[in-house]
Amino acid sequence: MLDEVRAKIAAACERSGRNVDDVQIVAVTKTHGAEVVNEAWAAGLRIVGENKVQEAAWKKEASVSGPEWHLIGHLQSNKVRQALEIFDFIHSVDSVKLADRINFIADEIGARVRILLEVNVSGEKSKNGMTPEEVEPTIRHILEECPRITVEGLMTMAPFSENPEDARVYFRRLRELRDTAEKNLNVGLKHLSMGMSGDYEVAVEEGATLVRLGTVLFGDRPKIKSVRASAGDDDFSAGALDSYSGAGPTVRVLD
Repeated sequence: MLDEVRAKIAAACERSGRNVDDVQIVAVTKTHGAEVVNEAWAAGLRIVGENKVQEAAWKKEASVSGPEWHLIGHLQSNKVRQALEIFDFIHSVDSVKLADRINFIADEIGARVRILLEVNVSGEKSKNGMTPEEVEPTIRHILEECPRITVEGLMTMAPFSENPEDARVYFRRLRELRDTAEKNLNVGLKHLSMGMSGDYEVAVEEGATLVRLGTVLFGDRPKIKSVRASAGDDDFSAGALDSYSGAGPTVRVLD
């Protein structure tokens, strides 16, 4: 499956006149175990994407060393310290307030933080992200007030649709926002994180440098349930485990 995905990315790059080396796959391992991270690494994938800080905490410790770990899900202010200890890159900074918090914690621990700004291009109320109008003021604020942070680009998620072409307008808008911000603020914004399993080819055609792929690589996410350790139950020695909360490994549940 990975070879097929890579071939489709290469074809999308050829159609749009891009260099395939400019596109990286973020292997999204949400709800999968550490063995999937290890398999991804062995297959040549070098970036792991996780939605939850808690889930990445145990999974990274249980996985092979080597991958970059990217936080692609919403980051709560009270999880910033832990996130900075785990992740190499944060895709989902969606406010000046969160940027300030990240900078404050980074200063305390002596960290340098690479981020993307999450933009709600579609305006859907169900999605996180700043408005397009907030992008340039936020970058300007970070440049002036957050020396521990480097903004490397923008991220978005297109509305769900069965037709990948429906996502094109949103991906194009994110690229235009990036290009305008680079010009107006005289900054380099290398990355566009956009495109998932259903629409990544369109995203690449529109300029994606990071495509967040889970299902197309690893199949459907396992159905899971919480499990609790019981005396003498070696299989569940980690205690209360719940991957949706991110607190520990999952157990697959068949229909």
